[in-house]
Amino acid sequence: MCVSLQKITMSVKNHYMSLPKGTYCQVTYVWISEDKESLRSKTKTLCKEPAGIKDIPEWFAVSTNITELTLVPVKMFRDPFSLDPNKLVLCEVLDYKQVPAETTLRSKCVEVMEKVEKFEPWFGMEQEYFLLDLDRKPYDWPPGWSCCVGSEIIHGRDVATCHNLACLYAGIKICGYNPEAITSQWEFQIGPCLGIEMGDHLWMARYILHRVCEEFKVIATLDVQPVSGHLCPSGGHVNFSTKEMRSEGGLQYIEEAIKKLSRRHSHHLSVYDPHGGADNIRRLNSQTITSSFKEFSSAVAARDVSVRIPGQVFRSGHGYFEDRRPAANCDPYSVMIAMIETCLLGAADDDMEKNTNES
Repeated sequence: MCVSLQKITMSVKNHYMSLPKGTYCQVTYVWISEDKESLRSKTKTLCKEPAGIKDIPEWFAVSTNITELTLVPVKMFRDPFSLDPNKLVLCEVLDYKQVPAETTLRSKCVEVMEKVEKFEPWFGMEQEYFLLDLDRKPYDWPPGWSCCVGSEIIHGRDVATCHNLACLYAGIKICGYNPEAITSQWEFQIGPCLGIEMGDHLWMARYILHRVCEEFKVIATLDVQPVSGHLCPSGGHVNFSTKEMRSEGGLQYIEEAIKKLSRRHSHHLSVYDPHGGADNIRRLNSQTITSSFKEFSSAVAARDVSVRIPGQVFRSGHGYFEDRRPAANCDPYSVMIAMIETCLLGAADDDMEKNTNES
């Protein structure tokens, strides 16, 4: 689209956006699609601004196989696209039997979090992504360096900046963003969040990213490696801590949790991307500042390992650890469930599970 046409389009849009709407409020329902990767949405008009999530009614949608779904609002945000009083609302999906759809794990994640409330689990996620043109070709591919600056290296800064500002307006706990190691690759960070909150905020941040990209006529892809080769892939590194880990002497609890993670490596990889580990087979190849898919590893201040203890955490003796295995397109609810089950609920080791299944 030429510059002049873009200006005309924006001018027309701004006219309609400025029209008075009286007491009416638009609520955009957002939900996770059946593929556990993409998002869907539809907008409903309410007679007045909802004071809370209970004021937003359930609604209906149709799945890809033409089955009726019920959308149950679970988390409300301000709408950075049509502005106050309009809302974005994340929805749980129920099937025609009124039970959570098989493809959504939020309800299970809520149940797991309720079991470990006393531990006060905190999560954060570092969401990496690539920006592509509408023909799905990257902006440019000369290699750069993480956190670089300069028009010959960095592309898409306007997209990343606008996404950050839109998330702040919406009330999402976005704590930063930066260009990554390859031109047109970016990252934003969500957290720290208590329990289920991280999954809710990350999914809505992804939705906002795709909406911002619509405005710029580009595509944000969470594919772990949208172009083949030994280029830096995209991950969804997860930071995790409990009250004990964050307290004096917490390093001991961090090291204990990492030992537990080492014994369930294959299970975690099977739920750390939406395709049962197939995406991480492409990504975790030990050649692009990643760990190996085949083996678990951990270290202090290293980035080519499965789990990293940050240097400042090791020096202070308390804090958090980073699991670097989740893929960029992971379902955060799935990752959070696995982390809690392994680190806090005593889930069986991979070897024990294998032996039990064989017997």
